Amino acid sequence: MIPRWLEHRIPPPVIDLSCAGLMWWLSTLVPAAQLWPRGGAWWVWVLAAGLALAGGAVSLAGLREFARARTTFNPLAPDRASALVTTGIYRFTRNPMYLGMLLVLIGWGLWLGNAAALVVGPLLAVLSLNALQIRPEERVMQARFGEVYTRYRARVRRWL
Repeated sequence: MIPRWLEHRIPPPVIDLSCAGLMWWLSTLVPAAQLWPRGGAWWVWVLAAGLALAGGAVSLAGLREFARARTTFNPLAPDRASALVTTGIYRFTRNPMYLGMLLVLIGWGLWLGNAAALVVGPLLAVLSLNALQIRPEERVMQARFGEVYTRYRARVRRWL
């Protein structure tokens, strides 16, 4: 159980950068889990870069919808949300910015070519973001937007 005082205290990019660092460390710590050399063949570069670019695009699409709605995108202050955004990419995922960051991490894991890094880093990011950001944000959104948010949650999944 995460203490409430820790919710919305660690910016999500810091969580993801920490997970990326952990992935690098794991890739050196557990050489037996190496699937291919770091950077690997051309297809590793293409797949890793493709996932990273897709992740960036998904995150930017989420930011663009927040800008259109003229609401805050500050993950440390969800109580400042002035609108519930359900358009654009938010029709498919309630958390496109976090999903985009996750895709970048998976691309990083593929580039590292280490099974331990590829599994542990993204999994830790999902668990951390769910506990420290997403569930607390959901409580705030439920309190602010009530039944409209309840219907949105029933219609659109948290991640995908």
